[in-house]
Amino acid sequence: MLSRQFVRENPDEVRRALDTKGVDVDLDRVLETDEEWRALKSEGDDLRQERNRISSRIGELKAEGNEEEAQAAIERSSDLKAEIEEVETRADELEAELERALLRIPNVPHEDAPVGEDESDNVELRREGFGDLRDLPDEVVPHYDLGEDLDILDFERGAKVSGGGFYFTKGAGARLEHALIQFMLELHREQGYEDVFPPLPVNSRSMQGTGQFPKFVEDAYRIGGANDEPYDEDDLWLLPTAEVPVTNMYRDEILLDEDLPLKHQAYSPNFRREAGEHGTETRGIVRVHQFNKVELVNFVRPEESAERFDGLVSEATAVLEELGLPYRVLEMCTGDMGFTQAKKYDIEVWAPGNDDPAGPEAGGRWLEVSSVSNFEAFQARRAGIQYRPERHESAEHVHTLNGSGLAVPRTLVAVLEYYQNPDGTVDVPEPLQPYMGSEVIEGSEPVGESAVGAGERE
Repeated sequence: MLSRQFVRENPDEVRRALDTKGVDVDLDRVLETDEEWRALKSEGDDLRQERNRISSRIGELKAEGNEEEAQAAIERSSDLKAEIEEVETRADELEAELERALLRIPNVPHEDAPVGEDESDNVELRREGFGDLRDLPDEVVPHYDLGEDLDILDFERGAKVSGGGFYFTKGAGARLEHALIQFMLELHREQGYEDVFPPLPVNSRSMQGTGQFPKFVEDAYRIGGANDEPYDEDDLWLLPTAEVPVTNMYRDEILLDEDLPLKHQAYSPNFRREAGEHGTETRGIVRVHQFNKVELVNFVRPEESAERFDGLVSEATAVLEELGLPYRVLEMCTGDMGFTQAKKYDIEVWAPGNDDPAGPEAGGRWLEVSSVSNFEAFQARRAGIQYRPERHESAEHVHTLNGSGLAVPRTLVAVLEYYQNPDGTVDVPEPLQPYMGSEVIEGSEPVGESAVGAGERE
């Protein structure tokens, strides 16, 4: 969140953030509330000072034998106590209102972020891997058809077990998913990341700390209750991204200067209701309710966050480069950036199985596999994560950054479509072969009566 002082002293910048990110908050009301709260705090201080003076005088008056003035002072002290309680009650109400409003104000975009309304205003920075494309079949089969042909993806049974937006990977498909996860983790270890395996349920305070709540409560999967019920510290939610538990590891803590920078990576399954609501990805595993991901989370000194952002982009794209998958990097405009980010790049892999009018000249389409974000102090202030530059100095908020390294299903889609052969098999990228134990995915025979043709069943 933004600090009260920043909002108070920089209303124009805050209005710009609200306008360019399309967030509706009555900033004038926020500023009026802050002004009234500060006036009440000052009034309360004055009243307490007066009561303290009168309380000290009561003893003196009694010692002097001036009972009448002492009684008047006692009555005035009692009146002041009631006034102070009234002022403090109102100040507490305004403070709670102010805190709720501040939680709904988005982060201010970095000054060099492109201004725009939606994804059409994003800026492509570069694309890699198109200079030496492998030979592809004349017609690349989309991953959902190819996966069913090879019997490595099972959508029907996934929907039967859990509903729409869930699926099984089977056989070589499951091994490919495990291989991608292990490959990503090993690569990022070499980049200096420490492994963290987080709890999957997270509480409401954690979701608030990273900015998912209160704005995106409807997107989350709640454990044991409806999303529209009030939530408190005891509520639990399935994590939408490992960013939530890993960032909140250090919630309400003060780190030391020598602790920084901290680089953590975490594999986790992730759960999101919003996936699948857009209507554009109803087939396959591009947009689903549960998906695996390796998340990279960084905690750094404020003066190092810009350089670390560039490093994080390189660490995420290294996965695609090692796998030989073509990709591009986009800079997000203010309207497509998101609530919590000051700066954000999307990394999109090329999947040739579906022709998209917005795809590259070679056909196919772009799939986002990572969003690399610099939150600056926005998350750290919400979560109370600080560090002390020197042991004798005041604590400051750290800067947090994160990015996927990478989202597994979409990377798997790109592998199946880019490395498929005319005979329907799929070559396994060389870095994954040690984890797969094979060089080619040939699929397996389906199981059950439903896999047998009607003529054979007769």
